[in-house]
Amino acid sequence: MASAHIKALLGGPSTADSHRQALDFLNSHYKSYHDLEQANDFDDILEDSRKYNAELHTKFISSQQHVDGLIAQTRESAQQHLHTAQELSLLRHSLTDELSYLSEQLVSTLSDPDSKPTLLEEIETTHRSLKELESVKSYVKVIEHALHLSELAVKRASNSSSPLQAIPDYEKVQKFVASVGDASKDVEDGSGQQKLHLLTFLEDIREKTWRDIKSVLKSTLLNVAEKLQWPNAIDYRAASVEDRKAFESAFSDLTKFQTIGEKLHPLNKPKDEKDGLYPIQALIQPIALRFKYHFESNRQTNRLDKPEWYFTHILNVAHEHRTFMENIVQQLLTSTRYKHINAWREFTLLLLPMLSRKLRRTVPSLIAHPPVLAHTIYQALSFDSALKEEGFELRGTSAAFASENDAPPWEGISEVILGKKEWFEAWMEGERQFAMDQYMEIISSPDAWLTADDDVEEEDDGRVHPQLKATNSARRVKALVEQVTDRYSPLPQFSHRTRFLIAVQLPLLESYHARISSSLDAFETLSSSFMRAVPGALGEAAGRSNDPRRLTSGIEGIQRLCKALISAKYLSAAMEAWGEDVFFLELWAEINHKASLRSRAEAAASLPDPKSADAEVPEGTIFEELVVQYNQLVVRAEELIVQSICNEVESGLKAHFNSGDSSQFTPVPSSGSVVSDDLALSSTLLGPVALLSAHLTFLQSALPQTTVISLYRTVASRLATHILHRQILYRGRSRITPQQGKVIMAECELWAETSRLALAKTVAGRTEASWRGLLEAGRIVGADGETWRKLVDSTFGTLGDEEWEKVLSELVGFSELSREDVGQVIQARVDSER
Repeated sequence: MASAHIKALLGGPSTADSHRQALDFLNSHYKSYHDLEQANDFDDILEDSRKYNAELHTKFISSQQHVDGLIAQTRESAQQHLHTAQELSLLRHSLTDELSYLSEQLVSTLSDPDSKPTLLEEIETTHRSLKELESVKSYVKVIEHALHLSELAVKRASNSSSPLQAIPDYEKVQKFVASVGDASKDVEDGSGQQKLHLLTFLEDIREKTWRDIKSVLKSTLLNVAEKLQWPNAIDYRAASVEDRKAFESAFSDLTKFQTIGEKLHPLNKPKDEKDGLYPIQALIQPIALRFKYHFESNRQTNRLDKPEWYFTHILNVAHEHRTFMENIVQQLLTSTRYKHINAWREFTLLLLPMLSRKLRRTVPSLIAHPPVLAHTIYQALSFDSALKEEGFELRGTSAAFASENDAPPWEGISEVILGKKEWFEAWMEGERQFAMDQYMEIISSPDAWLTADDDVEEEDDGRVHPQLKATNSARRVKALVEQVTDRYSPLPQFSHRTRFLIAVQLPLLESYHARISSSLDAFETLSSSFMRAVPGALGEAAGRSNDPRRLTSGIEGIQRLCKALISAKYLSAAMEAWGEDVFFLELWAEINHKASLRSRAEAAASLPDPKSADAEVPEGTIFEELVVQYNQLVVRAEELIVQSICNEVESGLKAHFNSGDSSQFTPVPSSGSVVSDDLALSSTLLGPVALLSAHLTFLQSALPQTTVISLYRTVASRLATHILHRQILYRGRSRITPQQGKVIMAECELWAETSRLALAKTVAGRTEASWRGLLEAGRIVGADGETWRKLVDSTFGTLGDEEWEKVLSELVGFSELSREDVGQVIQARVDSER
């Protein structure tokens, strides 16, 4: 029942409701006052109502008392229920907390290292541990048995007169390990992983057993070898018969033991077993101890900067015992299955691991010291070369005997360093930096661009020939490049040689080429028309000492060009000779035949494009591209020399050509000259002639003869053409008088005579050829009398060309110009009637 309804029931009677109900009753029974007056039962009804009211009042009192009792009872019951509910609520919360705690106890704590394991986990862990302990117990029994068998085998080897008697015991160990391996293949736990490395441990026991037996045999051999003075040089024939028999017996036992081992281990050879014959391995041990004592300790013989000491030590040991190995040990191997092995090569092969171990330990500390690293590599390469010269190779050793194919070539002890990319890169970078430092020192030297003094050198066949002139820098750069070649030529791998060539050697030649090219660029810039028109335009001072024109004019300017020319020509000739060298021919052939090397060469701009051809000998040489580039510098320098000389002489001739008419020529005596006694040359001509003479004299002293001849012919031909055109053919309106013709003829003769005198030491007697056209024209305009008449008549007459040339040669001595040009020259005379 709702609380509102209960409140309504507990509330008192409503007077308004009673009045309303009474009114409704009256209205329903007595609709009018008349009906009320006519009613006879009103009093009865009123009395009944009063009785009913009294009865209801009595019931109300009784009901009120009952309700009060019921309410009190209900309140007491509600209090009891509320108290019970509170207790149940507390109990519920307590049960919830306990349930939560129990739930947390059931969750795994493996992900939280700080939490304690649950009881269930503890039980499971304990159960697993129990199972593992049971497994370990069985494993321990297996290991115990294997160790027991191993101890029996080693003890049998040590206590028996012949250690080979321990072989059956070793076979028991081997069979037991094999049986355990077959039984444990499928043993795995729930995760699919092998429980314990039992089989690996047993295999180690088996291998250790074999090594221990071998150690007993080695000790026996070493004991008898010490009686023969091993590891010193052995005089085997001087030893006693008993010692020799003991040595041979111990040696034979070890070879038999190795033969048995190869049968017992056809597939699973002991992983830590080094290749090589057991007896020679034993003989190496005291040598290795000596090596360790001297070169791996704190003694003074262990120096990082003296790698030649331990390399020489190993070479000496190999050489010292060669006779014993070839005469005695080789004979002992003859009766064994190892008769194909060369005893000395095998002995030398087993010495090499000492050097390999030494290098692997020391090279990392040498990376920070490039000079010492380079020295170590050089000594390693020298060691390889010396050992190969002694006859060492892998053929006839255990390394080749165990191989199904032919013996691989021996890479050398240097491969320990060169085969590791980081070490090789460090060495090559050190060599590159050293070479570039040397190069910078060469070109920065005060005398770098002075011409070298020595001009001859002796060839291999003893003949002495004139050597190309060169600057000191060119000579030194050539020597530096050859030094670099000597540094990397012993490298056994062509890939290493190619990288060294590209990274170290070519940059030297490229840098020197760039240096010469930049000097020619600077010369062209300073000698340009802009510089001549605007002195100091590039920031030079106006004074004579800083005048840029002084740097490009006169002898000083030609001298700079000659230095560039002879430097480039000298290096070009050197590279042509290098390219024909066997070393570079082999390297270039290998680059052309291998794709990996071709890709490296294609990336180098200074190398020619390699061709993938089947021909054994590729075309060209490895320096062909650089030779072309240097020859282009030579041609460029020669063109600048010719241009500079001609420009200066032609500039000097401007004043002479503009001097005017014959009044400028004053007749003064000129004895001993090419000019007749009644003629004198203009003073304006003396400067250009002297300038040409000075240039030719300098070229003769500064350049090789062939170059001087080539330059002279070009200069003389250009000047002769210029003078012919400017002074004779294209004079303008003025024409030549006979007197002026004689002077012009004398001037032309003077040019040829000046050249002959300037080049008397070099090309005497051959200087006239380049001036013949000018000399012919000069003698024509200087002809007179009957000679002049014959020249005019024969040139403009009806003679054939051959007859005309013959007449012309008789009259002037040459026939270089064409008939048309000769006619034009004749017409330049005032007295020409044509």
